[in-house]
Amino acid sequence: MSVMTPERRPEPIRVKSKRLLERRGSSASLTIELAPPPESPPHIVTPTRECTAEEFLLSAGNVLSRAQLRKAVSDPASLHKEFWEVPLNLPEKLDICGSGVKNRYCSVLPNPQSRVILPGPSEDPLSSYINANYIRGYDGEDARYIATQGPLAHTVGDFWKMVWAEKVSVVVMMTKLHEAAKTKCDAYFPLDKNNRVQVGPFTVVVNSIISREGYTVRDLEIRHEGERRHVQHYWFDSWPDHAVPQAADTLVSLASEVISLPGPVIVHCSAGIGRTGCFIALATGMTQLRRDGNVDVLGILCQMRYDRGGMVQTAEQYEFVHRALCLYEQTLDGGKSSTSGE
Repeated sequence: MSVMTPERRPEPIRVKSKRLLERRGSSASLTIELAPPPESPPHIVTPTRECTAEEFLLSAGNVLSRAQLRKAVSDPASLHKEFWEVPLNLPEKLDICGSGVKNRYCSVLPNPQSRVILPGPSEDPLSSYINANYIRGYDGEDARYIATQGPLAHTVGDFWKMVWAEKVSVVVMMTKLHEAAKTKCDAYFPLDKNNRVQVGPFTVVVNSIISREGYTVRDLEIRHEGERRHVQHYWFDSWPDHAVPQAADTLVSLASEVISLPGPVIVHCSAGIGRTGCFIALATGMTQLRRDGNVDVLGILCQMRYDRGGMVQTAEQYEFVHRALCLYEQTLDGGKSSTSGE
């Protein structure tokens, strides 16, 4: 897979479904008809086994009408099979000397072509390194999300530097600080109201804390060089690592609020690929369902893994995303599908 510099980002993949969807490969432009007639079964675009991981991620898709989405969740075995056919696209190494100490997990590295680069002197690439990737959203919206790992004690400063440099106003945290006696994320914000922490040149203050069913919302104030900005911090701490929540309604409610807010939205768990990938897939799929009346979860997964390898870690998580989208779909137009799709 060729490596592109940050200045040469790949052309956006259109997750939005129209009669014709154009997906671009290395040099040729391929037009694939994705939206099926209302009476036809789901239209699946499956690349050949001989194609590269990059070609697969740029071309695979499975557009589901609302009725087809409902039917898909009744066949989890097919969803699991679909999931395991998608390449992980995890980088094996990153040529930045010393960057290993900034990674929470040595096997989860940021993909080079979409890597977030912090401001810093060009002669010191380590100072500009953070384990984070820009993730495109609905209709290939550029840098709608930033997926990153839970900050380490010595990368908290890098995290807030990224928040400030990218003008981020929303952070979604999908992990507890500790799970099964292991540290999953180091504390990077004050836990109590009116408390503050000093992180290098940044001061972080908690102005308010609102507890909702299943998650907590903090209004954080970030102060830097005389300027003050506000960040809405959503902490969903009831999703078990490598598993799925028992119910999806709380997460759908959280995603409904976040998709109405301006990006880029930082999303992180511990490694920044499993629960993080599920949340971004759900939010992107909800936007597509609302605007198009159909959803391509496979295409969303491929787009995310092109931007950051390993997004959505298990078949059960992939199935959960479908179930959560099905729950959301039932809230649209009173739950009535505009097309039969049977």
